[in-house]
Amino acid sequence: MNADPAVQLRLLDVQAVDQRLDQLAHRRKTLPEAAELETLAAEHSRLRDAEVVAGTTVADLEREQKRADAEVEQVRARKDRDQRRLDAGQVSSAKELESLQSEIASLNRRQGVLEDAEIEIMERLEVAQNEAAALAAERESVGKTAQEVQAARDAAWAQIDQDATAARAERQALVADIPADLLALYEKIRADRGGIGAAALRQRRCEGCMIQLDAAELSRIRGLAPDVVVRHEECRRILVRTHESGL
Repeated sequence: MNADPAVQLRLLDVQAVDQRLDQLAHRRKTLPEAAELETLAAEHSRLRDAEVVAGTTVADLEREQKRADAEVEQVRARKDRDQRRLDAGQVSSAKELESLQSEIASLNRRQGVLEDAEIEIMERLEVAQNEAAALAAERESVGKTAQEVQAARDAAWAQIDQDATAARAERQALVADIPADLLALYEKIRADRGGIGAAALRQRRCEGCMIQLDAAELSRIRGLAPDVVVRHEECRRILVRTHESGL
């Protein structure tokens, strides 16, 4: 394949732009803000799930407290009723009096047990409510941080996209005069060789694979016409001769 030496040199400019585009794409994909946002999203989801569990615990304890309150109130009401009968002298027989006094004593003990249980439930409820409130506050804080990080990520993406658009326009201008067959060869090699399809021969070294050319290969290249498209025998990339090639 043959191409004007100036066109071959322009291929190096295309390569430089392509590398810049690759770097921009890599940067867009690996932005620290994007990774941080994923971490924050996972944490926000975890906190939301934990908050749901805490809320369920609070609701269960609130129902449990209502039942305990009702039981205490029921025992208290029954005890008060018995006490009023006793105080009013409505009990006529000694046996009935003894039975009523025994029931009041039993109700007092039952009320004490129920009130202790009620207090324990209230304490557990307070702990659960505090935990739910703390989770809600933490989730809100994480959400706020995520919004800030997302704004930073979007701004970085916008700048990268702007730079990439400018680079693609520059590339379009550079490839306009490059023969289709040379450009196709470059693209194929670039796809096969880690993004580098053309490299300069500088100081007798291929800048694509950084290997020093041996005397035999240098002699072969030296004997070729300036418009011959050279391929490095080691890495098979297009090797562009420059005034610094050392031939």
